[in-house]
Order: sequence, then structure tokens, then C-alpha cells
Amino acid sequence: MKRIDLDTLFYEFPAEGVALLTLNRPEQGNGVVVELAQDLARAFDDLESDPGIRAVVLTGAGKVFCAGADLHAMQHHLTEVLPRTHEPFNARALYPVTQRLTASRLPVVAAINGGATAGGLDLAMACDIRIASRRAKLGETYVKLGLPPGNGGAYFLPKLVGSGMAAELFLTGDVITADRAEAIGLVNRVVEPDELIDEAVALAARIARNPWRAVEATKQALKAGWNQDLQTAITSGYWAVTALQYTDDIREGVAAFLEKREPDYNRRPQ
Repeated sequence: MKRIDLDTLFYEFPAEGVALLTLNRPEQGNGVVVELAQDLARAFDDLESDPGIRAVVLTGAGKVFCAGADLHAMQHHLTEVLPRTHEPFNARALYPVTQRLTASRLPVVAAINGGATAGGLDLAMACDIRIASRRAKLGETYVKLGLPPGNGGAYFLPKLVGSGMAAELFLTGDVITADRAEAIGLVNRVVEPDELIDEAVALAARIARNPWRAVEATKQALKAGWNQDLQTAITSGYWAVTALQYTDDIREGVAAFLEKREPDYNRRPQ
């Protein structure tokens, strides 16, 4: 299986239309630093420019998905950089990572193999779907470090679990089990550790087999719908459906359904 290595991550292609992207700083809990942010942006630029890729799985090397900020780098920043520049820590690293995932045209499945805390949990929530290993632990632990939630957590978490549960997780800084995360809707499902990547790749492959334009438009509608009123959402949906009626995909989808066969969709257009 082809593998592309960058300094802080690598990606492979385990199934047709699917890229498996692995954060690769296991000794640092896959903590986000500027180099990782830059590598992630580069990886998504590459994958989005490849018409053969239709979905991405994001995971972490070792026993941790992502611990958020690299605390060793944070300590250096607080003692050496902040007094001179007054620049917030990780403003150039974690923030762009969360935004890059959210803005990607590609559907992203988070395969949470271990701990996902603070900015690491924000990273998982910026993905479209989350599957967790049974040994994973998840928490918005900012308050334990004397900080409010950052990197999009205060935006994502209430939408996924409700405002009351989000407040509890943020204000206590509690770390919860994967099973608890599934029960409150934070993750879609929990699987055994040795099944995690296969499950995530299989799910991404099912998404990748669908017509690309419809997948992209659906992701856009889901994200936009978080901030739209009903009338705006219906109007936006009407025009999106109207635009897609002019593509070959809908004709193939209807014909395949009526002919009781599997549809044959083209690769993602560049």
C-alpha cells in the first residue's frame, strides 16, 4: 500500500477512494505544533487535488489520538515567547487545523484510537463522523489548565451533545469513556481496538462509492444548517437540488434504481 510521509504525519490509501491520514508524533501524544498544522494543510491540499480521493480517515499513531496542544511547547511559549510577543499560544497551529478540517470538501471520519482531549477532541469534532476505540478517553480539559475552551470546542460540543452536557464537560474538565461518549452522542459508535481502522475505512469507502457532487453538497448543507433558520435551509436545499439535476450522477442513480443494479458513478471531477 502506497504511503506518503511528511515530518509529522503520513497517509496511505487502504481502499478505493479513501485516504488514511495518521498523526505521527506518538511520543508527544500527537500534540499539535506548527509543523503538524502545516503538514496537515499540505496533506489535505494534496488529497483534495486528487480526483481519486473521495473520503478521508484521520487517526493517531500509538496509543493517543491527539492530546491537543503540545504542553512542552506550551511551557516554552509561556516562559520565553509570550513575555516578548504577547501572542496567544498555538494561535498559529491548532486554530488553523480545526478550520482546515471543517472547511475541507472531503468527508472526514475520525478514528479515535486513544486519548482525545482539549484541542485533540476539538480536532475529532471538526471531523464529520467519529468512531472510537473502546479504550479511547475523551475530554474537554481546558479548564484544568486554567483556560476556557478553544479551537472550536465551544462551537462543536453543544451541537453534538446539547448545551447542558457540554457545560458539564467543559466546566468539570472530566475525561469520559468511549461508551459514555457514545451514549451522549459525542461519537457515532464504539468498536474494539483491533477493529477500529477497518471499521472507519469501511465506512469511508461506503461514502466514497456515492456520487461525489451529492456527497460534497450534503457536507456543505450539514455544516450550513447548524447556523441557518428553517426557511434558509429549505431555500438553500432547493437550489442545491436544482443544480445537481443537470449532472450525469442523478440520471445514473435513477436508472440503476429502476434497473435494479448497482450505480456506476464517475470519479470525483477536478
